[in-house]
Amino acid sequence: MNKRVLIIVENLPVPFDSRVWKEACSLKEQGYEMTVLCPRGKGYIKRHELLQGIHIYRHPMPKEANSTFGYVYEYGCALFWEFVYTWWIYFFRGFDVIQGCNPPDNIFLVALPFKLLGVKYIFDHHDANPELYFSKFERKDLFYRIQAWFEKLTYTFSDVVISTNSSYKSLAITRGGLDSDDVFVVRNGPDPKTFRPVPPDPALKYGKAYLVGYVGTMSIQEGLDILIDVALYIKNLGRDDLHFTCVGGGPGLAGLRKMVTDKGLDEMMDFTGRVSDERVLEILSTTDVCVNPDKPCEMNDISTMIKIMEYMALGKPIVQFDLKEGRFSAGEASLYSDNANQVPDFAAKILWLLENSEERKRMGEFGRKRVEEQLAWEFSVASLLAAYDRVFQKRATRASWAQST
Repeated sequence: MNKRVLIIVENLPVPFDSRVWKEACSLKEQGYEMTVLCPRGKGYIKRHELLQGIHIYRHPMPKEANSTFGYVYEYGCALFWEFVYTWWIYFFRGFDVIQGCNPPDNIFLVALPFKLLGVKYIFDHHDANPELYFSKFERKDLFYRIQAWFEKLTYTFSDVVISTNSSYKSLAITRGGLDSDDVFVVRNGPDPKTFRPVPPDPALKYGKAYLVGYVGTMSIQEGLDILIDVALYIKNLGRDDLHFTCVGGGPGLAGLRKMVTDKGLDEMMDFTGRVSDERVLEILSTTDVCVNPDKPCEMNDISTMIKIMEYMALGKPIVQFDLKEGRFSAGEASLYSDNANQVPDFAAKILWLLENSEERKRMGEFGRKRVEEQLAWEFSVASLLAAYDRVFQKRATRASWAQST
């Protein structure tokens, strides 16, 4: 039987989307013929590229949205191009399985006509979209109900679901009605062989004694407005010996930079925007403490953030809010701030770590060891392959039934 796979991801280009790229490479190493369809993005504008034996097709994409109607336009454009490119790929390259990576939960629409042709569909569940929508807009309106409806349909038409953690697996079983045998937890851990510390660069501390670092997407649910208030709180305590550097791009970047300026924090805090992987490692390797200010909400409580494991892989102690999956990932590598007394307690925990170097060292060593022994990407590959064994088993059973009738 052919083992041809098309992975469709909408919100990030590949290989910049590290999870999708790791999945594609791991499957390619096991003999699968891999094709990836993704949007074009900054630094990734070639329509077609062959990397490590994997064909990558990139479709046009409008500017990233930051409003309800903007998202509708963005997703509509992406869906149109996904239909066009997928049919072209089917006729010229072929595929036996489509893996759709959300957000959003509409990629199953692209897969539906191909299911009639015997193609199976795997849902790679990155974000709980109803909770994600609520975390952005804090309302359960028509668009929220549409998100819930699309999620339900996605589960209905999925042959196998890949979940990023146990909380998402529970959603697939309880909310999606899937059999537990069809749901596989594939965690998104870093590769410590490549994501590893480099020599720190003292210049990145801007003349300060300490550097506090963040890496991730710049949008509402990431809680970066909270982090800015934490920096202001620390400044008002009279501390001028630390600097905050936040790395990453996203729709909220311009607004966050303006907020920093408006609050008089330009000498204490900077937002770099998207930078190279090498620069990310230089900045994080120089930090004394790393932070995850994801605001306490249902979405962040049940979601696993790759930045947590990346901090741990570099041996950095962490401060974050007390959220279920964040605590599962980090364990003793993190301090957990009070979800209610947000700004003062988060600031206090950062300052406590900066003043206790031995505890920073202990927490960093614990985190690095946990990644190396439990959470690195290599420990997720077996589950990924099991998910594909399951879906190809289903495909073989259907083919056998079709021949017998």
